[in-house]
Amino acid sequence: MIVVIDYGMGNLRSVSKALESLGAAVRVTSDPGEVAAASKVILPGVGAFGAAMDELRRRQLVKPIKAALASGKPYLGICLGLQLLFEHSEEGNVPGLGVLRGAVKRFAFNSQLATRNSPLKIPHMGWNQVTSGQWSVVSGQKQCPLLEGIPDRSFFYFVHSYYADPEDRSIVALETAYGARFASMVWRRNLFATQFHPEKSQSIGLRLLKNFIDLA
Repeated sequence: MIVVIDYGMGNLRSVSKALESLGAAVRVTSDPGEVAAASKVILPGVGAFGAAMDELRRRQLVKPIKAALASGKPYLGICLGLQLLFEHSEEGNVPGLGVLRGAVKRFAFNSQLATRNSPLKIPHMGWNQVTSGQWSVVSGQKQCPLLEGIPDRSFFYFVHSYYADPEDRSIVALETAYGARFASMVWRRNLFATQFHPEKSQSIGLRLLKNFIDLA
């Protein structure tokens, strides 16, 4: 059973429907016991970092999330669900789950990047290209298993004003350019997280979700 964590701030229906369309058994829940019992866990998210952390604590979900990660079961964070894994965010100047070292930062563009001819707006919204992270070297594995069958330089759908800046660059599975390059997907053992929305990324996003479903 794949559990999609409900903390009141996620694109829950679109994620669960995408998974169900691929034949997965899915439960959307805020019950810590159900999160602990899941075979796979997904942490989606749309909204403010600080409010999300408040809700995770209020619903007593922090401990089962960290336990799921420590157990080795497959775990997928989406958008805000990626950012929450880090130590700290500039959005509200608040701490995160601290599972990954690094900070979440706001896009900052100078006048050379945001010109009349090529404006860069915040939030970063719409389709953008992903490329294999130049620092992504994981011992014994050549490619992130969620990227099987997905060509390099594919396009995914983004909606965000902040991005994660990992201290450990080896976890960067995909990068995207928006003013500067940022980590659009991270991967460490059983932990996978995307800044883009696979559930909104048509067939290429569904392929990534199917790869997650098929993980042993």
